[in-house]
Amino acid sequence: MGTFFLALSLIVLVAVVFDISEKIDNFIDRGASVPDIIVKYYLNFIPNFANLFSSLFVFISVIFFTSKMAGKSEFIAVFASGISKVRLLYPYFIGCVIITAFSFILGNYIIPDCNKERLAFEEMYVAKGGQKVSSFNIHRQLEPGVYFYIESFNREHGVGLRLSLEKFEGVTLRSKLTADMMQWDEKNQLWKVKDYCLRTFDDGKESIETGAVMDTAIRITPEDFFKKNTTVEALNDKELRAYIAEQKLSGTSAVISSEIELYSRMATPFSTFVLTIIGFALSVKKRRGGMGVNIGIGMLLSFSYILFQRFSTTFALGGLLSPMLAVWVPNIIFALIAIAVFITAAK
Repeated sequence: MGTFFLALSLIVLVAVVFDISEKIDNFIDRGASVPDIIVKYYLNFIPNFANLFSSLFVFISVIFFTSKMAGKSEFIAVFASGISKVRLLYPYFIGCVIITAFSFILGNYIIPDCNKERLAFEEMYVAKGGQKVSSFNIHRQLEPGVYFYIESFNREHGVGLRLSLEKFEGVTLRSKLTADMMQWDEKNQLWKVKDYCLRTFDDGKESIETGAVMDTAIRITPEDFFKKNTTVEALNDKELRAYIAEQKLSGTSAVISSEIELYSRMATPFSTFVLTIIGFALSVKKRRGGMGVNIGIGMLLSFSYILFQRFSTTFALGGLLSPMLAVWVPNIIFALIAIAVFITAAK
């Protein structure tokens, strides 16, 4: 545990130094105060970065610590006393349980709140170009059977052009509202549609209503047109699940990246156990070449694990794998490798 926290602290320190060197000009140019930079940005940046690499540094720490014991021939005495390799894993797993529980709580309940403040700070002092002003070709399913489309929307004026709102009952179209313009009424929190045409279908009969202006309570707000995918980082477990349900209802393709985020928060802590078994099995035997060989093999496996993660999530975004399977595939593959390596080491 001491090796883990020391290694993690060092990499966090390096990351903070590099981040400061990259963003210092933005902080100075936009007038960010030193207390705000420390409290609102870096105190929220550090937990996110540390949690992101926690399982990887558990792996490296296990290899370092176990190799050091093997190098001093301490395991010879341990095994000579009748203790098996399985029994020797118990204290390692106790450490894993502590780190995994800590990582799970951080990732699902604490880091999202940290990210809210960090992302707000970045929006003000780091982001280039400010807020997005316009959005185009917006498609949403607002509720079951209700489909919304608008060609463009301007945030500054609260105006959208060429609206279409269709209501279905099963596969039967019941009504369709089209309008040349829709404008957000901030005071009354509703939309005003202008130059509209409302077509209603009932038992094969069609009725048409046209007019210059009509108030309508469409279940969407101007900010919904500009929601960023990165906001999922700022949602806790309950909020993220509700957001995914909302995305599935609206039919947006961004739901895949949101589901990847949800399942990653569960899969990443679990990887601590898999990587610990691999690290232990690689290092428990004294090797010619010492600790360097074990660390080299460990780094190779670490980068392989990260590479598998990137490949699998890419397949999920491309629609070739389900998000849950894409997130868990690296753990499944490396769990099999862990079992094989441990059995070999036990012999």
